[in-house]
Amino acid sequence: MRILITNDDGINARGLEILKAIALGISPDVWTVAPETNQSGTSHSMTLHTPLRQRKLDERTYAIAGTPTDCVIMAVRHILKDQQPDIILSGVNHGSNLAEDITYSGTVAAAMEGALLGIPSIALSLMMGFEEGARRAIWDTPLAHAPSLIKKLLDEKWNPKTLVNVNFPDAPPDAVKGVAVTSQGVRDQALLDIDSRTDPWGTPYFWFGFERRKSTLITGTDLAAIAENKISVTPLSVDLTDRSALKSLASRLA
Repeated sequence: MRILITNDDGINARGLEILKAIALGISPDVWTVAPETNQSGTSHSMTLHTPLRQRKLDERTYAIAGTPTDCVIMAVRHILKDQQPDIILSGVNHGSNLAEDITYSGTVAAAMEGALLGIPSIALSLMMGFEEGARRAIWDTPLAHAPSLIKKLLDEKWNPKTLVNVNFPDAPPDAVKGVAVTSQGVRDQALLDIDSRTDPWGTPYFWFGFERRKSTLITGTDLAAIAENKISVTPLSVDLTDRSALKSLASRLA
């Protein structure tokens, strides 16, 4: 089995090292194609107006000066074009990708691009604590639980254009309370702050930052599963159609 791994935190991220260890526990044929620099929050963007630069680190490791989506396209259409990957793993992200995070996440977007290319793809992220001083990554948790979970997911028949979003809780491996198949949650408050500053020349500039607050939890969602120290597994579709609105909208606009 050929495995392609990528991420959005960049080629030097600790989470990518963890993911490589996980992947090598499943197959010896592991290839890494990841962004040269941190691409968190780039979502499903791709580079169209500047050339892509490729840096080869070893026979199976490449850094791309682009987005996670660029990396998957380069891997599948160029680097591995003669023998494409059987599965794409993206992550392990340094922080969760839950609820509306999914729409911003480069980690999820890399898996989405894999799904569009017809390759089973899984995004993996690790929750870190809300409390001050607790913002540490417990990498032993995905190391312990991801291999068996990935193997089980591969045994399933995947719908076309479907990807899987996996989030590990902020808990040691032996404190994980199982796996929950979940829906995408919704946070109940705005999380984006805009910090207005002035540079030494008197010119204003702005910095986006995300608050980290706990939300009202709805049973069956990814947010609730993580709060219960469970591994959240959310199947996602690249089809964004709101099917519940189709009939009423078609009738109104007829």
